[in-house]
Amino acid sequence: MTNDMQQNGPFGGIRIVDVTSVISGPCSTGILGDQGADVIKVEPPTGDIMRARGKVAGFTPAFVSCNRGKRSVALDLKDGSAREILWRLIEEADVFAQNFRPGVAERLGFSAEEALRRNPGLIYLSISGVGPSGPYAKKRVYDPVVQALSGLADMQSDPLTGRPKMIRSVVVDKITAVYAAQAVSAALYNRSVTGKGQHVEISMLDAMLNFNWVDGMAPVAVVGQEEDASNTPHDMIFPTADGFVTVGAISDKEWVGLCRAMGRADLIDDPRFATPSQREINRQERLELIEEVVSTQQTAPLLASLEAHDVPCAPVLRRRQLFDDPQVLHNDVVQVINQQGLGPVRQARSAARFSNHKPKPITQAPALGEHTKNILNELGVNPDTIANPSGKKSIA
Repeated sequence: MTNDMQQNGPFGGIRIVDVTSVISGPCSTGILGDQGADVIKVEPPTGDIMRARGKVAGFTPAFVSCNRGKRSVALDLKDGSAREILWRLIEEADVFAQNFRPGVAERLGFSAEEALRRNPGLIYLSISGVGPSGPYAKKRVYDPVVQALSGLADMQSDPLTGRPKMIRSVVVDKITAVYAAQAVSAALYNRSVTGKGQHVEISMLDAMLNFNWVDGMAPVAVVGQEEDASNTPHDMIFPTADGFVTVGAISDKEWVGLCRAMGRADLIDDPRFATPSQREINRQERLELIEEVVSTQQTAPLLASLEAHDVPCAPVLRRRQLFDDPQVLHNDVVQVINQQGLGPVRQARSAARFSNHKPKPITQAPALGEHTKNILNELGVNPDTIANPSGKKSIA
């Protein structure tokens, strides 16, 4: 392994050609880029739609998070000469990632079959909303659509009114990105064994259903023994006299510690809470008792007492408080980069650390078409010679 590969990360030497847009695709290739891959972001001359969703033209915090460290090439894929440039890139790539609606890549001429014919070692990643076929395949899909279809909104339902609720985060996009990055990693490993590339398909709907199954689908998992998936009105956040905390106690030891930390040792032998099963059956009553006690206490001494009794707990931090939290500071998760167009921008580093690789420095996201000429030069192509039939350049 070269020193450059050690510096870049475990995917040093891997090149990804990325024509994805919005969140799920760019985030997935961004994960691999954080781990050392060279990601070439191919955008239309108008740019990824996420560039236009902020106050500053060309850059938004979300765009920066998903596309930092990439190289941008602007190509109008409606033009034949631009499509030929993309083919040149694909033929030299390890991974090609697209999240067009089903059928679009084929209409443009970039089917998985043709890409693998030209580059048999290629990992061709297709990300879709609900899958490549089926009654919903042609739907335009964003995160809330899959939150609705996957049962996630139902899992968040208001227990008093039954009204489903969305999670106020693009959780489906981000989970899909993680699943896609893992799948590409698995395919690259398989290629190292077999020498063969393959087509990897992942849909946001499939990713979220798999993600939900561990807990949210438990009430309906046993065939013939389905239960009403009712939620407790309590959300595990407890107000204190000067803030909010979360407290959890699953094992008997943790429950005993919680009772003693709260000064309610009498609850230890209460038959309603004597076993994990009984505590779950009487969950709402248990949580209301905890809230009654902790709501009268100051946050700092309460947390100190809970910690002393080895009870899982934490203050509920506001987002601005994260930057001063001692564990976040110790982990050096949040770093500041100078992003063109925005100035200093906070970014969270890659979650994984590798003992054989130095952390890859976080670098800024590219301007639209910032690296077009350099990459074309790498291919031996003069950008000034490329124009569509109308005479308008098909690259930017």
